[in-house]
Amino acid sequence: MAGKGIRALIPELLPPLAGEALHARVARTLREAIALGTLTEGARLSGHRLLAQQLGVSRNTLVDALGTLEAEGFVEVRGRSGTRVCVPPRLAPPAPAPAPLPLSAWATRALAGKVADAGGEYLVDFRLGQSVPELYPARAWAQALARRAATPPTETQDDPLGPLETRRALTAYLRAERGAVLTPDMVMLTGGTQSALDALARIFLEEGRRAVIEAATYAGAKSAFLATGASLFPVPLDEGGLQPAALPAQATLLYATPACQYPTTVTLGAARRQRVLEWAARTGAFVLEDDYAADLHHTGRPPAVMQGLAPERVILLGSFSKSLAPVTRSGFVVAPPEVIRVLAATRPLIDRSPSVLDALALADLLASGTYTRHLRGARQGLAHRHDILLGELRQHLPTWQPRPSRAGLHLHVGLPPELSESEALAGAQAHGVALTPSSAFYGPELRAGAKNDVTSPTLIQPSVLLAFAHLSPEALRSGVRRLAAALH
Repeated sequence: MAGKGIRALIPELLPPLAGEALHARVARTLREAIALGTLTEGARLSGHRLLAQQLGVSRNTLVDALGTLEAEGFVEVRGRSGTRVCVPPRLAPPAPAPAPLPLSAWATRALAGKVADAGGEYLVDFRLGQSVPELYPARAWAQALARRAATPPTETQDDPLGPLETRRALTAYLRAERGAVLTPDMVMLTGGTQSALDALARIFLEEGRRAVIEAATYAGAKSAFLATGASLFPVPLDEGGLQPAALPAQATLLYATPACQYPTTVTLGAARRQRVLEWAARTGAFVLEDDYAADLHHTGRPPAVMQGLAPERVILLGSFSKSLAPVTRSGFVVAPPEVIRVLAATRPLIDRSPSVLDALALADLLASGTYTRHLRGARQGLAHRHDILLGELRQHLPTWQPRPSRAGLHLHVGLPPELSESEALAGAQAHGVALTPSSAFYGPELRAGAKNDVTSPTLIQPSVLLAFAHLSPEALRSGVRRLAAALH
């Protein structure tokens, strides 16, 4: 046949459709290229790794797309001969692009805030968002689930706040470990921090209202807030964290990560915390305190939560998504009773309560002290990897500026003046190493911060983020030495 033995010319990815998964976009691109004759009958596609690089996606994404095309008859996998193009008989010309969906303003804004898949595979992957199996107490969790599954629950299970037994156990844990001030009726169980942010954004924000964020922050929070039509007001950061002097005169919410600022890892000091709480009392704003790193402190004890100082103004968000993933997504909101009542009443419209069985198993882990004991060992492992990465960076890249962190799963590393983020990423990639640029957490709306007339050298210094918890000590050492060979 005409195309046999000929390497296929790979087309560029088609523009994404609204809400389209990346693997579906890849499959649509290749399918259309086959229909148009760009990819001919019998043409051999590149190997998975190379083809994924050519398309700018991860290998797993490509494999999913090829699986779809094979099921449809557009490609055929021939073992060592590779993957070849098939043209199904009587292939109809490609259908015209579908008419745009009549999306709501909320959906349009939510999609605009979606973070693209960076894709790619590397010898050493320092990028954020990697799972850390060592943080997961597999045996204890399996035993707790088995016990609960064998015992029928005694209380009603239709409480939108989650099982009372779990809320009681979580209340005791947060009082003892985090210095929170709460009662079980101030707690709502969630499927994780993102679902909590979405629910709070929906009940508090709308067009004409303002949400304050730290200048660099969690992208999921920005997306949830922007989807409501509210405006964002970024507050500059410096070596002490959020700058209270730059807070606006009026706002509805402030989202902050005071115990371990995300992504810079700075801890907000007591004096600044007090000034933030004074601002909240003065303006009537609620502070959304994301305590995401509470269980990930590896140097000393974490500072007590701000919620304990002002439970009437601070809404505490927490998650077990790192320590109990991948089998469950568990989180919580601690808020004043009047806020909890609104969340409970509106929950059936937008969300479902987390699994009751998972919630009761979590109650057992918390009440028995099993979870706390597990974290002690896990934190030792985190501290060891943190210290290895910090030492390797200081030895092999002495002009780089790694910031030691007390918590979290990554290091924030300032780059030398002569090296830009894009140059660092490109040089690292050429040597098989992946990094996360810190600029990805700022966003174009940062320019609004200039209205505050507050400058901060932290904001303009190019820097990168290196996740360490998922990598072995050997991989950490190898990754830094590859970086040194590429960039030092």
